[in-house]
Amino acid sequence: MYKKILLPTDGSGYADQEIDRVTKLIADDGEIIILSVAGKLTTSAFQSRKNIAKVNKGMLEEAKDSVALMKEKFPEGYNIKTMVKTGFPAETINEVANEEGVELIVISASGKSGLHKFIIGSVAEKVLKTADIDVLLVHNS
Repeated sequence: MYKKILLPTDGSGYADQEIDRVTKLIADDGEIIILSVAGKLTTSAFQSRKNIAKVNKGMLEEAKDSVALMKEKFPEGYNIKTMVKTGFPAETINEVANEEGVELIVISASGKSGLHKFIIGSVAEKVLKTADIDVLLVHNS
């Protein structure tokens, strides 16, 4: 059993399979951290600062919604912490895992990218290759 599990989400709809795995692996007194990473656009010659700020705000709101929705899907009785960060998803997932002393990352094999179900999503692949801790890659069917 794991004392601290990180569960990144992008709101792609695979929460049920991930939650099933996490609830089987978390210790009775363990903590689950649900994380969503919002991207952040920077100034571009093709977009005004006002438009970029609007897009960034939208991505942050989407990330907040993603963690809230996933938390709601958990049965009662679990110690759950939610986090929203801004940055590059794979790097931020690994940073949070290290900062929080996480023992396991549970991540979906493919997410919003719409990749074929047999191909690992780019974020999941980067996390898998660069994590310093165990990673459980959940196959989505």
